[in-house]
Amino acid sequence: MPRRFEVLPHDVKWQRDFEIESKQVALALGENVVAVHHIGSTAIPNIYAKPIIDLLVEVNELTGVDQRSSAMEELGYEIMGEMGILGRRYFRKDNKEGVRTYHVHTFRAASPNIERHLAFRDYMTAHPDLAQHYSNLKRELVKQLDPSDIEGYMDGKDEFIKEMEKRAIEWRRLQHDCGVRQDQR
Repeated sequence: MPRRFEVLPHDVKWQRDFEIESKQVALALGENVVAVHHIGSTAIPNIYAKPIIDLLVEVNELTGVDQRSSAMEELGYEIMGEMGILGRRYFRKDNKEGVRTYHVHTFRAASPNIERHLAFRDYMTAHPDLAQHYSNLKRELVKQLDPSDIEGYMDGKDEFIKEMEKRAIEWRRLQHDCGVRQDQR
């Protein structure tokens, strides 16, 4: 049976869920972990999201992740390998009812994928009008699609996400450049 999905209004408990799970994931992956970030729509205030918490884990070495994958399995995660993104280690977790609850995207520190994810999250947070546009787009897609058509849902968001990622990365670079210039005064 195909997995069904839904988007729900923002829930403040998503941040708490992230904080609890991030500690467990960091312990499982050990001292190789540099940082754990809350990404995806559940990390953006006041927008609708699939109620799945996305964690982005920065690590020193991917081989260390591979060596500790069994610890992730002990937490209930399924090991998915790169899953279409070179240089990623991806894990997913369902609750006891079989409902997806967490995604863990693990990248080596300084991966451009880290910047991409964090820039998108921060840009959407700093631009609530664009975040609401994104939220409305997701709600419209859910209305238009079969509730098991996750590929159609992802495809429907793809153009918007790619455009926002471009803007977000440029915005982030400009902010960094402005911060560096101010520090040099």
